[in-house]
Amino acid sequence: MLVLGIGNVLWADEGFGVRAVEALHEGWGMPENVSLIDGGTQGMYLLDHVCSADRVLVLDAIDFKLAPGTLRVFRDDEVPVWSDTMMSLHQATFQELLSLARVRGRFPEKITLIGVQPDVLDDLGGSLSPLVRARLDEAVGLAVAELAAWGVTPTRRIEPAQEPLGADALRIEAYEAGRPSATEACRIGDARFMNQTRGSR
Repeated sequence: MLVLGIGNVLWADEGFGVRAVEALHEGWGMPENVSLIDGGTQGMYLLDHVCSADRVLVLDAIDFKLAPGTLRVFRDDEVPVWSDTMMSLHQATFQELLSLARVRGRFPEKITLIGVQPDVLDDLGGSLSPLVRARLDEAVGLAVAELAAWGVTPTRRIEPAQEPLGADALRIEAYEAGRPSATEACRIGDARFMNQTRGSR
């Protein structure tokens, strides 16, 4: 059984899935038959993980044209209808990965997607917007409930997990402490970056 958070933490709300699986890991212990993975932007490199799991729970930011911050749950045949936001022309979407898993005849027996409608995507180096970050706890609760429906009993941790799920420097606290402010860096393509002003020589 696989719980997978996908997204790019460098693009604000695009990192929701990674932050959600991170929060799930910090707050809940899982049985040995459940793997939690920070999938980041690995794309097709996640194929073997998906193909080897009988049940897959995905957390991600997706665009379904609803109010920013809206959470939606998609199950089984509903999942392939969505398309992940491509942050790069070379980034394979998760939908394409699922299609390849189906072609291989190794599609999960059950798959659930918990997605949030992003509010901000164009803030390079930014963290989650307040609106989307406020939905993390609810997303984690939905994930725990879905796992329970699959017969899994996560255990609430008394203390947050000490071992990070991904790179320690990318944990949300470390990431936010180390990133420059919007006024100190060209995070949204300001005039300095776009060459719209001319400085004196």
